[in-house]
Amino acid sequence: MLSRAGLAEPYNSRGLRAGPARDPGGSGRPVAQGPLAGHPAPALGWRRGDIDAGPAAGPLGWELGIVLALSYGASGITAIVAIIDRVTRETALAEQTATLNRSLAERPVFDLVYQLLSFAFGLAPVALVVYLLWRRGRPHLWRLGLSPRPGASPRWWLGECGGGLLLAAAIGLPGLAFYLFGRVIGINVAVVPTALDAYWWTVPVLILSALRAALGEELIVVVYVFDRLRRIGLGPWTVTLLSALLRGSYHLYQGFGGFIGNVVMGVVFGWAYRRWGRSLPLIVAHWVLDIVSFVGYPLAVALWPSLFPAPGGSAS
Repeated sequence: MLSRAGLAEPYNSRGLRAGPARDPGGSGRPVAQGPLAGHPAPALGWRRGDIDAGPAAGPLGWELGIVLALSYGASGITAIVAIIDRVTRETALAEQTATLNRSLAERPVFDLVYQLLSFAFGLAPVALVVYLLWRRGRPHLWRLGLSPRPGASPRWWLGECGGGLLLAAAIGLPGLAFYLFGRVIGINVAVVPTALDAYWWTVPVLILSALRAALGEELIVVVYVFDRLRRIGLGPWTVTLLSALLRGSYHLYQGFGGFIGNVVMGVVFGWAYRRWGRSLPLIVAHWVLDIVSFVGYPLAVALWPSLFPAPGGSAS
């Protein structure tokens, strides 16, 4: 259902009480009536009356800056420097490579330990965002878009995972085509998803690496950024575009094609989040895309060596 601002409100079709009743969990958001009684309105309402009572725009802006400085804002600035470095080299952009998952130690056991430590500490910004958006009352993960809808089936997550798979297919196939097109016209580097040696733990580590990226990007770049920018007072499409530009910025190390492709992905994911207010489909879609990319890359190299370079090219 669309609000006057054009924003989908999937739960408001049952009626949102405009009176003084507020969320007993402490968010201050108006509560719904009928089957949704006792639950706050969706976190994505852009109408003034739907915005939680909370910190002023100034403190929120500082908080947002700190969180991004600890995560994807820093990655974006680093990637901007990286693309400047790349385009000022004598080697053409299309002849350069960027490796995503590489060995961290010569000895396999220490390589595994470092990989697991990287995964664990890489989730620290995600834990911070979960803490900042945690609700004192149930459902605790409501503002993260991860709590089941009131009255939902115990298998509610199956439908959302299915939606994530469809979203992955809708993004993945055109994204691969655009990546190859970017390679042909020279605006992309050759992206090598993994250069890890083949050990018994290689595939599980790659799956964990994909999960870290999915949780981090969707919960920080979409859920958290949307929540904070909305509270600061920005409109829905402005927030969507800023989130998408952030997503594109930290992929600039892949070249200009990587930036454009991820901005488009960010707009699609942002629209889906605004439409349904759910983050699980986005996490599943991102996780599946990265698993296919990381784990399936050796097969792609074997089948199409002219399109996908083998690991060991020039440094990223």
